Amino acid sequence: MVYTQVAQKVKRKRETVHLLTQNKEKMCVQGAEQGTEGMENPKNDEEISVKTSSLHSQVDFATAQNENCDKNSSAFDNVSLKNSAPLESICEDAAITDRKHIVLNNFLPALRSGEWSDYGGRPDMEDTHICIPDLAMNFGNSIHGDEAVSFYGVFDGHGGKGAAEFVRDHLPRIIVEDADFPLKLEKVVTRSFVETDTAFARSCSIESTLSSGTTALTAMIFGRSLLVANAGDCRAVLSRRGEAIEMSKDHRPCCVNERARIESLGGFIDDGYLNGQLGVTRALGNWHIKGLKEGGNGGPLIAEPELKLMTLMKDDEFLIIGSDGIWDVFRSQNAVDFARRRLQEDNNVKSCCRDIVNEAKKRGATDNLTVVMVCFHSEPPPSVVVQRPRVRRCISAEGLQNLKFLLQG
Repeated sequence: MVYTQVAQKVKRKRETVHLLTQNKEKMCVQGAEQGTEGMENPKNDEEISVKTSSLHSQVDFATAQNENCDKNSSAFDNVSLKNSAPLESICEDAAITDRKHIVLNNFLPALRSGEWSDYGGRPDMEDTHICIPDLAMNFGNSIHGDEAVSFYGVFDGHGGKGAAEFVRDHLPRIIVEDADFPLKLEKVVTRSFVETDTAFARSCSIESTLSSGTTALTAMIFGRSLLVANAGDCRAVLSRRGEAIEMSKDHRPCCVNERARIESLGGFIDDGYLNGQLGVTRALGNWHIKGLKEGGNGGPLIAEPELKLMTLMKDDEFLIIGSDGIWDVFRSQNAVDFARRRLQEDNNVKSCCRDIVNEAKKRGATDNLTVVMVCFHSEPPPSVVVQRPRVRRCISAEGLQNLKFLLQG
């Protein structure tokens, strides 16, 4: 019985191969006949090429199945119900499902970026930023394949602009020159933050006027991967179909986890400041401030960033990176809503960044203001309705009626 079933399957597969081969030959003849006509119509050539390629694949697939059946035909006499299962396991549905899965998850971002900065309410500008579409190529290094690593960063200086500018100029190069770049990006970025901090300390020992500090937030995009690294109180917010997703945590003394880490290293929080001196708990620089980076464990102020890695999806629209002056007057969801409206009106990323900064000034921002935005689509965000939390009224029917009478006079 099993022998008969398998033999019938082999026969059917051979007939399928024969029919496909005939069709393939006909298609080749038709393609040759249409080739001359297609000289004036490139679209026809493309259609013929796609169809022929598809048919070739079908023939090759069927031929391979037929060869597998031929190899097993000599063992038909000894076949049993148990060992006949592999012959019946050839399933095209599974292959089709796999192909559909790949297509559905084959989103690649079309990157567009813009930036804008302003003094805000300060007499000096201590913020700086950077946007590099291809990090390796920017430093003359193209040995890591064709897929570019894009690099974006915002650096909010304090006590001067020396640290912010130093980190902006040196951190990207240190990342690229790491032996593990780009295969182990998480380790590379963490190591590079610390190495840049150490390099700045050496520079300060030579040129004391550089003494200052800076927070740093960087975002790297490699294919569909997004890696955000943060040390300080800059913030990165992702818009996913209109919903704000925070990609970083603010490192401030009020953070419970940061406070515990600081106290374990001998530091303390005084009036909301680290050791009574600094408003952030992670930063690069500040080597001139005693007690922050000294001691056997390095002190309570660290340059090691907190990382967040994720895979971008089609619903991911853009990433906003802003210095703390922006977030003093914008909530994350509010910033996403504002940016989506501006992109829907104009779809110009740089103009959108400018509008965010100007809106922050209107709202009373008193700090330096910097925004970097990276869009993942060439089209503007679609119109969506983000579900908001429902607010329940906590008042009785009688109280509501009394309030109504009161308002009506």
